[in-house]
Amino acid sequence: MAEKIAKEMFQPAQVQDAEADKISRPSLTFLQDSWIRVRKNKAALVSLIVLGVIIIMAIFGQYFSPNLGPNRSVNYQDTPYASLPPKVPGFENMPFWNGHQNIGGQDVDVYKQKNVKEGTYYWLGSDTLGRDQFARIWAGTRVSLIIAVVAALCDLVIGVAYGMISGFVGGRTDNIMQRILEVISAIPNLVVVILMLLVLDPGIMSIIIAIAMTSWITMARVVRGQVLKLKDQEFVLASLTLGESVPKILMKHLLPNVSGVIIINVMFSIPSAIFFEAFLSFIGLGLPAPTASLGTLINDGYKTLQVLPYMVLYPSVVLCIIMIAFNLIADGLRDAFDPKMRD
Repeated sequence: MAEKIAKEMFQPAQVQDAEADKISRPSLTFLQDSWIRVRKNKAALVSLIVLGVIIIMAIFGQYFSPNLGPNRSVNYQDTPYASLPPKVPGFENMPFWNGHQNIGGQDVDVYKQKNVKEGTYYWLGSDTLGRDQFARIWAGTRVSLIIAVVAALCDLVIGVAYGMISGFVGGRTDNIMQRILEVISAIPNLVVVILMLLVLDPGIMSIIIAIAMTSWITMARVVRGQVLKLKDQEFVLASLTLGESVPKILMKHLLPNVSGVIIINVMFSIPSAIFFEAFLSFIGLGLPAPTASLGTLINDGYKTLQVLPYMVLYPSVVLCIIMIAFNLIADGLRDAFDPKMRD
């Protein structure tokens, strides 16, 4: 032991300097370090798992319904089985999922009352036209997610390009571009959307265009602010001195440095687009019947809220879970990409 201590005390200076310069933890890239911090955020991690399950169900969920065969779509109407409450096999003794409904102050087995054949179950009930709510909710979730993601991608492309050009060029160009933004943002979003829906035919594409027309403004302003802070940094000035073109500087040097802010804003814009689509469908300006989305399902359920509350309950729960999950993931990404939060 004494010999070991003596060896350590009388090591050459070069060896001691090498020991002092050793890195205390392994070298990680920015993305690796960010992923480690995301995993430490339990709320963001659970939300990521929940959102993954919802996306899988949105793609395949309608095919799990026991009432949709190969020749039936989610819009198939089985009118003799209209307005059936939820009934799940194995849960017949539990309220809300036993096929019973309170009618005139009495607990009634609606399935027996309507002579529904044995073995027929509507897991989340049926609507007033006899359509399976379970299948329609997941089909509607898929439509809402498609609209939100495509609108967010348009927001990403237009907003990032506009903000980077405005911030990097500066001067009179920046002033003109910002005045255009102020004019567009002064017009309420709902007015723009209503005018667009009057011009375009109702449908998914018209909703996407209407949402994307104004949603990119926030992204453009955020990216412009980040570019204004970075364009006077040494690495940008060095690139200009070496003769690199402006598009190459924007794509190679500035875009990676603002990618964290861009990802966070996209994650926040997706739930906003989902809610806006649901709001438009709820007030009757969204998708035409019989296309299902979370907004149209909530609108249909609202009309029979006092009689068939399950019709508005389940799509509302799915909508709330999606919005909460996206917001928690965005919070986790914001903390992960912020250098000040690094341990």
